[in-house]
Amino acid sequence: MARSHGRGVWVAAVMLGLCLGGSVVTIAKEPDGVVIKNKSVFRFAVSADTIEQQSGVQYDEMTRQASAKRALLPSDNAQTQRMRAIAQRLLPHATKFNERAKDWKWEINVLDSPQINAFCMPGGKIAVFTGILNKLQLTDDEAALVMGHEIGHALYEHARARAGKQMALGAGRAVAGLIFGQLGDLVGAGAGSLASLKFSRGDETQADLIGLELAARAGYDPRAGITLWQKMSKASQGAPPQWMSTHPSGETRIQTIKQHIPEVLALYEKAKLEQK
Repeated sequence: MARSHGRGVWVAAVMLGLCLGGSVVTIAKEPDGVVIKNKSVFRFAVSADTIEQQSGVQYDEMTRQASAKRALLPSDNAQTQRMRAIAQRLLPHATKFNERAKDWKWEINVLDSPQINAFCMPGGKIAVFTGILNKLQLTDDEAALVMGHEIGHALYEHARARAGKQMALGAGRAVAGLIFGQLGDLVGAGAGSLASLKFSRGDETQADLIGLELAARAGYDPRAGITLWQKMSKASQGAPPQWMSTHPSGETRIQTIKQHIPEVLALYEKAKLEQK
């Protein structure tokens, strides 16, 4: 069937070329981007509305606590404006991976904390820590890869799937703590917080690939993922930063990024042309 379909497209192109003066016209097709496995079926065990609503409650509590401790950077802060500008370019491309994203009330805040960390909770609630920005001296391209990765977790509903898997295994009390637990401190380190989930290596790879494509489509160089993980690997000597404590090794991620850059490089080049 695939061969027949391909031959039909080729014949149509030839006929179009003949109609246009006897020469074959090649119509370039935009690359599809990265290929990612389907979302986990476990997510159906938990309502998307429920987990997104509770995420909003937890995020509001977190930002309230951060503000009380003067750790929530104001809207006019340069780092906050920078992260929001990057998000503004990434988010229009989010619906490719999750149609619900068009209705999310996205929030992007920067927290004054030395931790090398960032996250995006279900429903589009993003926090970036000054530690990851300052200690790694992230370029805009590298910061876009970080944010795209975290957005990828939310778009592919990894938190919802984890809660659903626990539900399927009969861990109802654990699920209740995961979804309804309140944040115990500024950075959401409590075990019941949606901001502090530890995902599987497969989830992390999916988020890496989604972030790679989001960045490319937004006009950020996906090759910055290589320098990002070189910096992360250097920072992880000794105790690994929280942001990569359960992630694949830096070298593994660099190899994955190198493998998939050809799938998104044309998207990046197209975006850069459109931005000129």
